[in-house]
Amino acid sequence: MIEPIKESRLASAMIYIRNLRDCPPSYLNDPGRKDFFEIVWLKNEDPLHDTKNENFEIKGDWIYLIPPYRVHQLNKAGKNGELLSFKREVLEEDDKEFLLDIFKIFNVQGEFSCLRLEKEAAADLGSVFQLLNNEYQKTADDLVIVKAILKVFLLKLIKVKEQEFTGHDIHQKRVYEFLMLLESNYLQVRNTDFYAGKLGISSKRLNQILKDKLDKTGMELIHDRIILEAKRMIIHSEQTIKEIAYELGFSDRPYFSRFFKKQTGQTPDEFQKQTRIHQKLKLNTLSDSTAI
Repeated sequence: MIEPIKESRLASAMIYIRNLRDCPPSYLNDPGRKDFFEIVWLKNEDPLHDTKNENFEIKGDWIYLIPPYRVHQLNKAGKNGELLSFKREVLEEDDKEFLLDIFKIFNVQGEFSCLRLEKEAAADLGSVFQLLNNEYQKTADDLVIVKAILKVFLLKLIKVKEQEFTGHDIHQKRVYEFLMLLESNYLQVRNTDFYAGKLGISSKRLNQILKDKLDKTGMELIHDRIILEAKRMIIHSEQTIKEIAYELGFSDRPYFSRFFKKQTGQTPDEFQKQTRIHQKLKLNTLSDSTAI
């Protein structure tokens, strides 16, 4: 039987849908929240992150795609819009291409992925979301219909994301391809030559493209991804700092600590202490960097 889940029982839930203005504190504080893919759809709102593109009006529809266990700094409390969360188990494991596309759109920008929706795309997604929410609110014997509509909604998001990355120019497409390669290889390969070779261009050219599109070099993006994973592990895993260092490919803890401090301004221990204090104070509203 499917029904709107009780606020404090995320562990037994597969899907969770609420209006952002009506999202209860119990959802925000529930440790089970970290297991969910989270979609935040802001409607007629300013974005939650800094944008460099000044060619369009800032206020509008924005969709944030936040993967499970991800560190992020997005405060959505009190905004106009929708929240949709779901566990990986809802997805069809035998549809490998679909799963890969989901992982791509949720991980493209590291901590979160963001889509700016044009009016036509927002209307199209809105009609599917309404169907999804209507079925979610009903009492039913299983999740079959809800899962089917959710897949349609996600397929439409994939289409929007692909158009954003490939519909502009070849350089934007190469950025997309680099980020996908990085997501799959950052733990094993940490030199720009490897990624440039996979894309069929020189390291110098790859860095020029990345600098132009993302204002960072390939090595800076590799380091960002390692730090992101390190933060996630420090916050959510039971491993020691030493164990995390080894899992991330560092030869010893001191080397990892120096790298972490150079990139963040804090040692791993200082970051861990800060996040634990943050958790105790329950500073999370609709999101923070320590309670996902």
